[in-house]
Amino acid sequence: MKNNYLLDTHILLWLNSDLHRIPRSMIAALDLADQVYYSAASVWELSIKQSLGKLKLSGPISGFAEQSRFLELPVTADYAEAAARLPLHHRDPFDRMLVAQAMTEGLVLITADRRLSSYDLKTLMV
Repeated sequence: MKNNYLLDTHILLWLNSDLHRIPRSMIAALDLADQVYYSAASVWELSIKQSLGKLKLSGPISGFAEQSRFLELPVTADYAEAAARLPLHHRDPFDRMLVAQAMTEGLVLITADRRLSSYDLKTLMV
């Protein structure tokens, strides 16, 4: 069975700049994964927060993700339509996009957001 993961935005951020928040067991799971994806929506969200002064990044998050050998999952019209069809368990559009991407691609979403477990998708909680 393949282990393919999608990183929630805060997990991507923590891996980049706050690694102590990620349990060693999670790091081991990522090391053993077949593929680890990050969403362009996460880069978009983090870039917006940085431009508003709510977040300070040491460099481009996409550069970190590429260096970490994570694969980019683009935002497409199909994902946008899938996100719009989701029940309103969670109203954050970035999180809804990640849920839609994970569900559509059959990926396990790595997150610390317990609200996302309301959706019919596989999650790995941090």
